[in-house]
Amino acid sequence: MLRRVRPVQLIFLGFLLTAAVGTGLLLLPAATAPGEQTDFIHALFTATSALCVTGLVVVDTATHWSPLGQAVILVLIQLGGFGVMTFATVIGLIVLGRLSLRSKLVAATEAKSLGLADLRSLILGIVKISLSIEGVLAVVLVLRFYLSYQMGFGEALWQGVFHSVSAFNNAGFSLFSDSMMGFVADPVVCLSMAAAIILGGLGFPVIIQLRRHFRTPRLWSMHTRIVVWATTLLLVLGTALITVLEWSNPRTLGPLHWSEKLLAGFFQSVQTRTAGFNSVDISAMEPTTWLGIDVLMLIGGAPAGTAGGIKVTTFAVLLFILITELRGDAAVNIFGKRLSRSVHRQAIAVVLLALALITVVTGVLMHISGLPLDQVLFETVSAFSTVGLSTGITADLPVLGRLLLVMLMFIGRIGPITFASALALRERRTKYELPKERPIIG
Repeated sequence: MLRRVRPVQLIFLGFLLTAAVGTGLLLLPAATAPGEQTDFIHALFTATSALCVTGLVVVDTATHWSPLGQAVILVLIQLGGFGVMTFATVIGLIVLGRLSLRSKLVAATEAKSLGLADLRSLILGIVKISLSIEGVLAVVLVLRFYLSYQMGFGEALWQGVFHSVSAFNNAGFSLFSDSMMGFVADPVVCLSMAAAIILGGLGFPVIIQLRRHFRTPRLWSMHTRIVVWATTLLLVLGTALITVLEWSNPRTLGPLHWSEKLLAGFFQSVQTRTAGFNSVDISAMEPTTWLGIDVLMLIGGAPAGTAGGIKVTTFAVLLFILITELRGDAAVNIFGKRLSRSVHRQAIAVVLLALALITVVTGVLMHISGLPLDQVLFETVSAFSTVGLSTGITADLPVLGRLLLVMLMFIGRIGPITFASALALRERRTKYELPKERPIIG
């Protein structure tokens, strides 16, 4: 029976099973701090948020969970960053020393690999890259916390390791009750975490290619070029947007020195790429800033990495399609290469599915909670894009609202196309073509 299950369905089931196990572990009395109580919804929401590397919370991670509960969250973040089936493939490689064809197909589907030939090196590369970047960031944070913030070495070690894993995997979970607001003016903490978040958001194939051909951009693939240029552009635009709109806001950037305002603006721009930490109070931002962040969160980071959203490649493809249509060109050309027409359909499908889900859930949440559109939309986009930024309404939502956000986080992590394909009972292959006809557009 299992052999009839398609790779996308195995990915779906793998995440579902892991979320269930994580929920069970967080329900253990030992996972909750003394004096606190955890119900099923709290455990399910937290486990899903951690596994889907989102960062939305309904309880304070620092005070509600015991060290065991925080360790469970950390493991779920790491599994979510690797990809559940990718991690299972790694275990298979370690135990068996080889991969079956089915394991290769499943791992390739989750890792967004275009082929099976170099899959073994790709999977091992993902593990090496993740652990290396997390290790370097952990050392920086441990030393900074220990030497500059009067933490004991044990506490600094745990804080450094937890935040390094959470940062690279774009999870946004923090062991500080105010996230990173206590470090808003600390360039060492903010810039080192931002660097790890950006690398995680580039996607593993891009990191691997940049490592091999960093000094020779002419050897970069179309995918790498799109990701690098789009990421740079969005980071700059996001920094400018947040810094300018919040410059005089007395509840966010207003009290800071101009250099600290730039640092905070850049740090928050990075977080919109699906990381979810905050060094200023998101709930105190201007509604116009929320709207700009909504757009940045929806775009997200790159495929085959730890980021969410519709992905920068999808956004770039739609932008180039628009430019091509306005110019009247016959084909969409990007960086000297012609774009496959099948990619057009995929990009449009992803965006339409994302907008449909966000619209429906936003409407339902507004109806059952009575909260305003700007806050509910922010929360919904954050959940779907696995960002974790919040205006502070997550814990106030009714049970149905939290379950809807759980569903959005799950769909956002595995991807709307993968989710829809997993729900399909079988693949349809049409053996004929119908006559062409054009409706009037626009």
